[in-house]
Amino acid sequence: MKATYIQRGETIDFKNNTNAVITANDIVVLTNRIGVAATEIQVGAVGTVHVSGVFALPADNTTAFTVGQNVYYGTDKVVATSGDVVAGFVIEPKATADTVAKVKIG
Repeated sequence: MKATYIQRGETIDFKNNTNAVITANDIVVLTNRIGVAATEIQVGAVGTVHVSGVFALPADNTTAFTVGQNVYYGTDKVVATSGDVVAGFVIEPKATADTVAKVKIG
Protein backbone atom coordinates (compact mmCIF):
# COMPACT_ATOMS: atom_id res chain seq x y z
CA MET A 1 0.00 0.00 0.00
CA LYS A 2 1.29 3.45 -0.89
CA ALA A 3 0.65 6.77 0.77
CA THR A 4 -0.26 9.96 -1.07
CA TYR A 5 1.16 13.27 0.16
CA ILE A 6 -1.55 15.83 0.87
CA GLN A 7 -0.07 18.78 2.80
CA ARG A 8 2.56 19.78 5.38
CA GLY A 9 0.07 19.38 8.20
CA GLU A 10 0.74 22.58 10.12
CA THR A 11 -2.83 23.67 9.44
CA ILE A 12 -5.99 21.84 8.46
CA ASP A 13 -9.27 22.82 6.86
CA PHE A 14 -11.97 22.73 9.54
CA LYS A 15 -15.74 22.95 9.09
CA ASN A 16 -17.47 24.89 11.86
CA ASN A 17 -20.39 22.63 12.75
CA THR A 18 -21.14 24.54 15.94
CA ASN A 19 -23.83 27.19 16.38
CA ALA A 20 -21.35 30.00 17.02
CA VAL A 21 -18.73 31.86 15.00
CA ILE A 22 -15.18 30.76 15.76
CA THR A 23 -12.95 33.82 15.97
CA ALA A 24 -9.26 34.02 15.09
CA ASN A 25 -7.06 32.56 17.85
CA ASP A 26 -9.92 30.65 19.49
CA ILE A 27 -8.92 27.25 20.82
CA VAL A 28 -10.76 24.59 18.82
CA VAL A 29 -11.25 21.14 20.32
CA LEU A 30 -10.62 18.44 17.72
CA THR A 31 -11.97 15.37 19.56
CA ASN A 32 -8.84 14.41 21.57
CA ARG A 33 -6.56 17.37 20.86
CA ILE A 34 -6.69 21.08 20.20
CA GLY A 35 -6.03 23.44 17.35
CA VAL A 36 -6.03 27.23 17.14
CA ALA A 37 -8.21 29.06 14.63
CA ALA A 38 -6.11 31.00 12.12
CA THR A 39 -9.02 33.17 11.01
CA GLU A 40 -12.67 33.70 11.76
CA ILE A 41 -14.81 30.71 10.74
CA GLN A 42 -18.50 31.38 10.25
CA VAL A 43 -21.10 28.77 11.23
CA GLY A 44 -21.21 26.11 8.50
CA ALA A 45 -18.09 27.47 6.79
CA VAL A 46 -14.66 25.90 6.38
CA GLY A 47 -11.63 27.74 7.74
CA THR A 48 -8.02 27.19 8.71
CA VAL A 49 -6.98 25.78 12.07
CA HIS A 50 -3.36 25.52 13.25
CA VAL A 51 -2.57 22.01 14.52
CA SER A 52 1.15 22.57 15.03
CA GLY A 53 3.21 25.36 16.53
CA VAL A 54 3.86 27.11 19.83
CA PHE A 55 1.07 29.19 21.35
CA ALA A 56 0.54 31.19 24.54
CA LEU A 57 -2.54 29.55 26.04
CA PRO A 58 -4.64 30.43 29.09
CA ALA A 59 -3.48 28.20 31.94
CA ASP A 60 -4.41 26.96 35.38
CA ASN A 61 -3.00 29.42 37.95
CA THR A 62 -2.76 26.87 40.78
CA THR A 63 -0.02 24.66 39.30
CA ALA A 64 3.53 25.23 38.08
CA PHE A 65 4.50 23.68 34.73
CA THR A 66 7.97 22.50 33.70
CA VAL A 67 9.59 22.30 30.26
CA GLY A 68 8.52 19.13 28.44
CA GLN A 69 5.52 18.50 30.69
CA ASN A 70 2.41 17.25 28.92
CA VAL A 71 -0.63 19.49 29.44
CA TYR A 72 -4.30 19.06 28.68
CA TYR A 73 -7.19 21.33 27.77
CA GLY A 74 -9.71 21.61 30.59
CA THR A 75 -12.46 24.14 31.10
CA ASP A 76 -11.17 26.99 28.90
CA LYS A 77 -7.58 26.58 30.09
CA VAL A 78 -4.54 24.33 30.02
CA VAL A 79 -4.17 22.05 33.04
CA ALA A 80 -1.63 19.50 34.28
CA THR A 81 -4.21 16.84 35.13
CA SER A 82 -4.38 14.12 32.51
CA GLY A 83 -7.55 14.35 30.46
CA ASP A 84 -9.18 13.37 27.20
CA VAL A 85 -8.09 16.48 25.29
CA VAL A 86 -4.33 16.74 24.78
CA ALA A 87 -3.05 20.32 24.46
CA GLY A 88 0.64 19.52 23.92
CA PHE A 89 3.78 20.09 25.96
CA VAL A 90 5.21 23.08 27.81
CA ILE A 91 8.21 24.83 26.20
CA GLU A 92 8.99 27.34 28.98
CA PRO A 93 8.59 27.02 32.78
CA LYS A 94 5.36 28.48 34.19
CA ALA A 95 5.18 29.66 37.80
CA THR A 96 2.20 28.56 39.87
CA ALA A 97 0.44 31.96 39.77
CA ASP A 98 1.00 32.55 36.03
CA THR A 99 -2.17 32.48 33.92
CA VAL A 100 -0.51 31.76 30.56
CA ALA A 101 1.60 28.81 29.42
CA LYS A 102 3.67 28.51 26.26
CA VAL A 103 2.66 25.20 24.71
CA LYS A 104 3.78 23.27 21.61
CA ILE A 105 0.56 21.88 20.18
CA GLY A 106 0.36 19.00 17.77
